[in-house]
Amino acid sequence: MISPVIPGYGASTLAELLPSIGSQLGFGPADTLGIAAAERYLVLLIDGLGHEQLDRHQNLAPYLASLAGRSITCGVPSTTATSITSFGTGLPPGAHGIAGYSFWYPPSGEVLNALRWASGLSGLDVQPQLTYFERLAKAGIGTATVAPAAFAGTGLTEVALRDPHFLAVSDEADVANRCVLANIAVSSGERNLSYCYERLLDKTGHAHGVDSPQWRDALVWVDGLARALRERLPEEVRLIITADHGMVDIAPTACVMADDEPELVADVHAIAGEARFRHLMATRGTADRVAQRWRDRLGEAAWVLTRDEAISAGWFGAVSTRFRDRFGDVVVAMANDGAILSRKYPGELRLIGMHGSMTSAEMSVPLLID
Repeated sequence: MISPVIPGYGASTLAELLPSIGSQLGFGPADTLGIAAAERYLVLLIDGLGHEQLDRHQNLAPYLASLAGRSITCGVPSTTATSITSFGTGLPPGAHGIAGYSFWYPPSGEVLNALRWASGLSGLDVQPQLTYFERLAKAGIGTATVAPAAFAGTGLTEVALRDPHFLAVSDEADVANRCVLANIAVSSGERNLSYCYERLLDKTGHAHGVDSPQWRDALVWVDGLARALRERLPEEVRLIITADHGMVDIAPTACVMADDEPELVADVHAIAGEARFRHLMATRGTADRVAQRWRDRLGEAAWVLTRDEAISAGWFGAVSTRFRDRFGDVVVAMANDGAILSRKYPGELRLIGMHGSMTSAEMSVPLLID
């Protein structure tokens, strides 16, 4: 059985990116990622651009492939909500508590969707610690976010990216306008660290699969966007390009419908996470039995650990006591090309490309510098 990719928290993950750039701007601890010196930076985060996928398709992305860089990892699970929060706070998942696409939220006793939660629940309720952008602003460093207009004021934006001036992208296909907004973003302050988000590749991979003709076309387009940003930004602005996770295509024959297997859902009062990484909330005192049943059923197709085992193995970094119960009593990470499905999450039944687990294809992301 292959081994899961355990993030090198504190040294080589997405959580170290803003602190490393901040160090180059004269703020915070040492630069652990080796970011090139500058006084203005724009971070372009391309949702779903795994290092392995980019490496396989360098011919489709000549600009990205030409850049000096390296691979780092996201945190666990390898999913947007967790990764964007680690990026925006400079913290591992265990320290910020955004445990996945969905996770158990003890204050309300329910599964919380990290991308679409009920109105009235503040981002400060869910993640009260300062974002790294708030820390930078207090140090006098200019910040701004360039992202789709629909993301303004959302729960995840408040959780992960509080403080920067939000520059709304109304037409995501309009590269010229994105470049104009990026130039506005990086212009504030004597020093600046701004952020630009792009999601076409992720959406295409979910709908059509990685390496589908549609995904290949999306990679060509994303490469063009990155090139256009570089060409239209001032030369003194350092462009940093990274991603929040990679992606794999799912084999329907390797999927498990948990709802149809009573032995799997016995003693489980809630299933959270996503199809490649499940949080199982177990009835008190049953976690070990639940974990063993899942191990017996899945064998080498998954890594199945209790919460205590996963924390001891370093899956989530240092875990804050106040966030501990958001992580499953049992966690199930797929090691093959399968998924754990539930009719409670019908949207997942339509996906071809998925992520969330701890394979290198999902965990490894590029860190490119121009």
